[in-house]
Amino acid sequence: MFGADKGSVSSTDSRLNGKGLKVGIVQARFNAGVTDALAQSCKTELLALGVAEKDIEHLTVPGALEVPVALQAMAEKASYDALVAIGCIIRGETYHFELVANESGSGVTRISLDYQLPIANAILTTEDMPQAIARQVEKGRDAARVAVEMANLLESM
Repeated sequence: MFGADKGSVSSTDSRLNGKGLKVGIVQARFNAGVTDALAQSCKTELLALGVAEKDIEHLTVPGALEVPVALQAMAEKASYDALVAIGCIIRGETYHFELVANESGSGVTRISLDYQLPIANAILTTEDMPQAIARQVEKGRDAARVAVEMANLLESM
């Protein structure tokens, strides 16, 4: 997402200036080891981008299916510049994985579009726990960057 390709954004780019932005994070507690790491990585990057600690609100919910309703409640407050969805869904032996992954992702997108509010979706969907662990830091950091860049983009329009 933010690699060395032509479309990448450096950390000194004004699009990644988080100063003055208010960001909400909704974290699913299911698979907490991974989601805690995602949330910490996201918060660390938000701070590094200039978002003030007092301007980061962090809520937790039971699982990925509950993330959209908390995001919607935050969006209705109309006091956030961007939101971040954090969760971890690991494939099991039943269809439940597809249901949770599809419905949580659809809900996050719908809230973003309905409220014209950027929401960085860092709900991991992986085959197993090692894949989730391998992605937890990078995807948390990416979510922070997406939230800040999109907040700045919408503000400039």
